[in-house]
Amino acid sequence: MDQLFSLQGRVALVTGASSGLGQHFAHVLHAAGATVVLAARRLDRVEAEAKRLGERARAIAIDVSHEASILFTFETLAASGVLCDIIVNNAGISGSSLLLQMETTEWDDVIRVNLRAPFLVAREAARRLVAANKPGSIVNIASILGLRVSPALAPYMASKAGLIHLTRSMAFEFARYGIRVNALCPGYFETEINSDFLKSEYAQAALKRVPQRRIGDLRDLDGPLLLLASDAGAFMTGEALVVDGGQSINAV
Repeated sequence: MDQLFSLQGRVALVTGASSGLGQHFAHVLHAAGATVVLAARRLDRVEAEAKRLGERARAIAIDVSHEASILFTFETLAASGVLCDIIVNNAGISGSSLLLQMETTEWDDVIRVNLRAPFLVAREAARRLVAANKPGSIVNIASILGLRVSPALAPYMASKAGLIHLTRSMAFEFARYGIRVNALCPGYFETEINSDFLKSEYAQAALKRVPQRRIGDLRDLDGPLLLLASDAGAFMTGEALVVDGGQSINAV
């Protein structure tokens, strides 16, 4: 069973790896045996994290809101002989405005990072895998808010819903090349992006409706991530795997 989930010999790129879920995912993949590339805008933070991980870890700067930065990242890796066959599209931002008060720039920024960037990263990764005739796994980090509604998060919800459908489209097109594409949809997990929100009265009331009556521990995502990244999920593609303590099944 351990061998089924092993990532020995694999190379994983994790975007948004400077903190929160991305940083945790990098640790999980590394512990499973993968060589891990931690990518984020905050190069100092991913460099420090790569140093903590030690062997089989490196850091690289990337700004996923700019296509040129994404292309340069892949070219830099290729120049050093690195081909990533696991991609974790984790980088993301949120918004906090109601639609009537929302500036167009807020909408554009969220869509650019949360939906356009995963497309660009996945496309570039897939092109290189196809050229090398090598299979791979792409894991897009979506959210249960891509499947349900919450106030004041319209661009975030739209981007995550779009990402789930994009995942299915990519899975359909890439399957012939041996590239699997799945989405991981977490519920409430505390990170830098949502720590203030989770302290709000609305969030605390919402947590009472989670059947397990708690927010997720980051370790609750370890198994689902490894399932999608490893050969344990070899016959899974186009799936949106929900990890939310039962929140999405509570219709009350």
